[in-house]
Amino acid sequence: MGDVTRKPIIAGNWKMNLNHYEANLLIQKLAASLTGEQLEAVETVVLPPFTDLRTVQTAIEGDKLAIAYGAQDISKHASGAYTGEIAGSMLAKLGCTYVAIGHSERREYHDETDELVNAKIKAAFTAGLTPIFCVGEGLSIREASGHVAHCTAQVDAGLDGLKEDQIKQIVIAYEPVWAIGTGKTATPEDAQEVCGAIRARLAEKYGSDVAEAVRIQYGGSVKAANIASIMAKPDVDGALVGGAALDAEEFASIVRFKEHVAR
Repeated sequence: MGDVTRKPIIAGNWKMNLNHYEANLLIQKLAASLTGEQLEAVETVVLPPFTDLRTVQTAIEGDKLAIAYGAQDISKHASGAYTGEIAGSMLAKLGCTYVAIGHSERREYHDETDELVNAKIKAAFTAGLTPIFCVGEGLSIREASGHVAHCTAQVDAGLDGLKEDQIKQIVIAYEPVWAIGTGKTATPEDAQEVCGAIRARLAEKYGSDVAEAVRIQYGGSVKAANIASIMAKPDVDGALVGGAALDAEEFASIVRFKEHVAR
């Protein structure tokens, strides 16, 4: 962790897993595995499927847990005849703080463009939600050494037209697509290279004030065994965790990364 003013943020993306009964159980287990002090030191976030959000809200508010939560996607529309879509105002009413936008799976399987991602980011801010804005490159781009240019271009497009105070609040998640769910993890140096380049690009476009405020996560096969070495890098402020977020003990261990020795 570089700048001590940026609070580390560990977010668990549950993807299309867990019904609302299982969601409740996972929240209870997570709460039992983390102390108030640990939750104060690291912002802990869960991103359940839409159908679990009310249950997660009830569990967290009922026990006054210091765990934030949000959704995995948002509609660019405020309301209307958009069957199957979920508006930001609906998420806000459920007490959501965050919403993931532009995840590589949405970009790949739902053909989400940079323009749509940008519209969704604006919709999130309109609803008072904080975007966890995902960027990342596929294997062919990485092998051609185009990863930094690709990711900074995604950042430019996603933040287009936003005000500086909005950009300061945003969380950017760098997820190399070739490392998601594959068991391949980018090295801490790989993570730092792109996270550092993203911060440098923000400084270039918006000034160092904005660049120093933005929290940048790494995502892609993050687990308790590698979190400390990833978090040791100066421009990595957190992690977006996939599979390991479905295991309460493993996820809690990731949140407690400060207690691990970097390997």
